[in-house]
Amino acid sequence: MNEALHSIVYKNSQGFVTGHFTAMAGSCEVIIETSDQELAEKVTYAVASEAWRIESTFSRYRSDNIIYRINNADGAPIEVDSETSRLLDFADLCFEVSDGMFDITSGVLGKIWKFDGSSNVPDQRDIDRLLPKIGWDKVTWSKPTLQMPAGMALDFGGIGKEYAVDSAAQLARQITELPILINFGGDIVATAPPISREHWLIGIEPLALGQNTVPPQVALKHGGVATSGDSKRYLVHKGKVLSHVLNPKTGWPVANAPASVTVLSSNCTQAGMLSTLAMLQGADAEDFLRSHEVEHWIQRR
Repeated sequence: MNEALHSIVYKNSQGFVTGHFTAMAGSCEVIIETSDQELAEKVTYAVASEAWRIESTFSRYRSDNIIYRINNADGAPIEVDSETSRLLDFADLCFEVSDGMFDITSGVLGKIWKFDGSSNVPDQRDIDRLLPKIGWDKVTWSKPTLQMPAGMALDFGGIGKEYAVDSAAQLARQITELPILINFGGDIVATAPPISREHWLIGIEPLALGQNTVPPQVALKHGGVATSGDSKRYLVHKGKVLSHVLNPKTGWPVANAPASVTVLSSNCTQAGMLSTLAMLQGADAEDFLRSHEVEHWIQRR
């Protein structure tokens, strides 16, 4: 374990203990309403350890995990463990309900799309070369065996962080019934409302590029909150902001996608799925979320 990266810093304020750490390329925090420092540190360490475990297990940037084995199988069948099976089942569900728009094989597009705020759009010929390597329907998945054509690759980035938050929250609940808020870079779970106030108050990040409207705040008692958006990851092309959410069928950013979609649901995995699927709906994002009758907030430019 890299001690420099895998460290936790604690802060105490007004009856709450907050543990800060880094995981999944972002800042994470665990807030516990307690005066018991030892308990707070036990919970936070369990949460952080779960985040680090899931990151190492499913990161596509490592060469020692199941994702590496799948992506380097060169067309051979791979038998996967039960946890990976659950994520593959969920990815399959997302693919089906989105009519193929949510596709965990589309991560290869990240080789040519760099959403760094610039105007550097890839050449269409480069996009066309990658499109044949995309398509969950080209993968054979029969639990516990997965077989994928050579040259294709899986990426759990679209569901991994939300899954990690829910998994960590489950561990925290096993340790204590005290109110806990877990935040992995904007993917959030509350195990219970605070004792000292009615709810947790979650701010939605305002839009980038000079948007002046004050975004709403989410009053969260329990459940999950997830946000999909382009406040940090976007391109500017022909005067328009291009979202980092890509259409796997065209290889281009989804047309008319909202700048930000935030969804509140019973857990973070569900909220993340709905917020991402709404982004993939483009101009129809609002109608999509209204049809699912979930509390949501959408920001457009």
